[in-house]
Amino acid sequence: MNHIVLYEPEIPQNTGNIMRTALATNFKVHLIEPLGFKLDSRSIKRSGANHIKYVDYKVYKNWDEFISKNKGEFFFFTRYAHKGFYDIKVENKDKDYYFVFGKESTGINHDILRANFDFCIRLPMNSLVRSLNLSNTVAVICYEVLRQQGFNELSIYEPETFKGKDFLFTEKLIK
Repeated sequence: MNHIVLYEPEIPQNTGNIMRTALATNFKVHLIEPLGFKLDSRSIKRSGANHIKYVDYKVYKNWDEFISKNKGEFFFFTRYAHKGFYDIKVENKDKDYYFVFGKESTGINHDILRANFDFCIRLPMNSLVRSLNLSNTVAVICYEVLRQQGFNELSIYEPETFKGKDFLFTEKLIK
């Protein structure tokens, strides 16, 4: 299973967007306190498009509690990493992969990063910015993981529960 880990997230809109991405891609979300918001806030619900109630997520009091309850392969996303996200291999669908992202203001605790430096990853970018928006970074990583795993039964067509695969070719639209 694939997991998104948010280490002390501060901005509810980012967390809501990430939870929506997790729901769309079948990732589980782990939130490590302290959080910079309440999970029932309007901001989270709005950015999560009211789908938050369907997201598989768990909240932990701190990093130690999270680590004691979760086992698998961990990757830490930081601008200080020396490896790119294209260097990770996450093809085994039977393994638990945890992708850890830090809080918006300061990232992941530097002691945690130093202890796991061989598993620290960054997205390549030019020198004009230090990082991308957290929810954008998570989305990039989720889809790279899914690409490596063959997209794990995700639909490549518009589901029939919405407008359907052939919506653009229905008689109502063709004039």
